[in-house]
Amino acid sequence: MVRHPTLYQLNSRVLLAELGRKLRRRASLDDLPDAMIEQAATRGFEWIWPLGVWQTGAAAREISRTRPSLRESYAHDLPDWRDDDVVGSPFAIQAYDVNRDFGGDSALASLRRSLARRHLKLLLDFVPNHVAPDHPWVHEHPEYFIEGTEQDLAEEPQNWGRFQTARGPHILAFGRDPYFPGWPDTIQLNYRHGGLREAMMVELGRVADRCDGVRCDMAMLVQPEIFLRTWGKRAMPRDGSPPQDQPFWNDVIARIKRRKPDFAFMAEVYWDMEWELQQAGFTFTYDKRLYDRLLERQARPVREHLMATPEFQERSARFMENHDEPRAAAAFHPPSMHMASAVVTYFVPGLRFFHEGQLEGRKAHVSMHLGRRTVEEPDAEVMAFYERLLAVLRRLEVHDGSWRQLAARIAWDGNPTWDNFIAGLWEMGATRLLTVVNFGETQGQCYLPLNVQGIVGRKVILTDLLGGARYERDGTTLASKGLYLDLPPWGRHAFALQLA
Repeated sequence: MVRHPTLYQLNSRVLLAELGRKLRRRASLDDLPDAMIEQAATRGFEWIWPLGVWQTGAAAREISRTRPSLRESYAHDLPDWRDDDVVGSPFAIQAYDVNRDFGGDSALASLRRSLARRHLKLLLDFVPNHVAPDHPWVHEHPEYFIEGTEQDLAEEPQNWGRFQTARGPHILAFGRDPYFPGWPDTIQLNYRHGGLREAMMVELGRVADRCDGVRCDMAMLVQPEIFLRTWGKRAMPRDGSPPQDQPFWNDVIARIKRRKPDFAFMAEVYWDMEWELQQAGFTFTYDKRLYDRLLERQARPVREHLMATPEFQERSARFMENHDEPRAAAAFHPPSMHMASAVVTYFVPGLRFFHEGQLEGRKAHVSMHLGRRTVEEPDAEVMAFYERLLAVLRRLEVHDGSWRQLAARIAWDGNPTWDNFIAGLWEMGATRLLTVVNFGETQGQCYLPLNVQGIVGRKVILTDLLGGARYERDGTTLASKGLYLDLPPWGRHAFALQLA
């Protein structure tokens, strides 16, 4: 596996709806154009994540169409939305079978073969915390869920619902995290029930047979500490089975890895639980902290975050947008700040995570409940920038080399702008890439000492692969006093270093 891979996330439902309108028929996963897949491979991506391929049901879709709070939110993302645009959340899964509307499992298998021919790997969703209200287990196995009482339903109607099961009516909890009301289009699974745990391990095994890796939604919610804090005594199995409190992920990841050693697990995780889930076996964990610190527009907290251990860094998934976050072109502004943040995000170790539409500069967020998005014209400046950035990311030292952060020095007394600089050096043998960003709103100057083997007494050529500038500098000076930099607000370089 590549040490620092790149991933491209697709919104399957929106893309297939757009493709279907062009084809004048329902489009399936194996209709995704070869040109799109070939472009992803040419751009250097290793992973493709088609979000939302699993079967959803009518119950969750009806809730998405009728719940007032959800209906009010749709106009923000799609001002001309109609009821037919509401397709329900892809995280309210009725079955881990490929959606019939998308061609079923055979279409997914065809897509996977098409990806493999181009050396692309397939990542799919796994939602551990909850299922759709019309999932078969609700009727057949109500013991798999968090059960409540009439009092719970009366006091917290936002968190509980009444459902008909094979054993009569049951009051079951909506899926939720401990900080927000329940998601009414989902039902909460009970991870203290041994039968449920085994059933979810089987489901994850079925998913693993159809892809190369999984992205696990809100993975920290099933950790024993969080689960017990959220549900307490309500999680005691009602059927008398012994409660299970050992970590789920350690067991299931080990089980899958015994069959498929190279299978990848990526966790959506927050609340400073990233390291815990890495230790549980996750290949990569979301790095929301880096994202948040970049949005704060302060360089020092970003540098401090990047001082974490190499093991943590290499197993972090770096992103600037995804289906939950605002579009990068809208959140990171002006455009120069967007580009500076991208250089910081994608030229540090870990998995580089791009979202479909980000490379074109889309600004309109897409609700996960909608199957249509606003029409937007591509932003030529953003597109040109990302084409250059992706080209640099294809360099071997950035994929498989080693990285270290470099420390800037003051340019002259009384000039505090050195503190806005973020810099790092990639090395693989004699091949080196230096990235430098003035992560600030003012012009900035600094010296950047380069502790690079072999440059003392040599001329060093610095070629900016993002902007085209080329400089020759004395290696002895670079190693001692440092490279002098004078950059505009949000200025950035990606210098290839060569010895003359």
